[in-house]
Amino acid sequence: MVSSLPASVLDLAPVIPVVVIEDAGDAVPLARALVAGGLPAIEVTLRTPAALDAIREIAGQVPQALVGAGTVISPGQVDESVAAGARFLVSPGWTDLLLDAMRASGVPFLPGVSTTSEVVALLERGVREMKFFPAEAAGGTAYLKSLAGPLPQARFCPTGGIGPASAPDYLALPNVGCVGGSWMLPQDAVAARDWGRVEALARAAAGLSAGGTCR
Repeated sequence: MVSSLPASVLDLAPVIPVVVIEDAGDAVPLARALVAGGLPAIEVTLRTPAALDAIREIAGQVPQALVGAGTVISPGQVDESVAAGARFLVSPGWTDLLLDAMRASGVPFLPGVSTTSEVVALLERGVREMKFFPAEAAGGTAYLKSLAGPLPQARFCPTGGIGPASAPDYLALPNVGCVGGSWMLPQDAVAARDWGRVEALARAAAGLSAGGTCR
């Protein structure tokens, strides 16, 4: 069983699955497939009406999973997510109001950044772990590599446009702890409830490391 509040979300696995759940009934078998494949940290995005129920189901029935809420964009969503059982929070961006709410929640959080100024502003506030989004559109590995020199204290989970071919290049960077992605959850597999395929793809993702070799 994973700890309820990890010291760092970035160190749980090389990949955090970014999950969009349309039917809360899929939440438990989907989470069990990801955990069985070696990906215990699961980000359920608040993009569907089923998201909070899905978080609640995973938190209650899959103790081996560390379920978090993604696409958190308001203090109200922070409260709702934690009440549902989310044990970490991820936002695509941040404001002072949202940052204060995430900090007050008592659970680990990854505020989203895409510019150097945003990174510096978070460092001023004592936040060193961040989501880099949208990773590919915002400059990809070249941008993050450029940040590592002047801002070595910042660590990132890049998300957005990353797949199994590009993930090792991100993981090779000294300021990247893990990546976020959804390639282990193809829509046709989820629609068919092919959890065996999801588990196999998760296992492959869990084995990724810098250079594409298994950890």
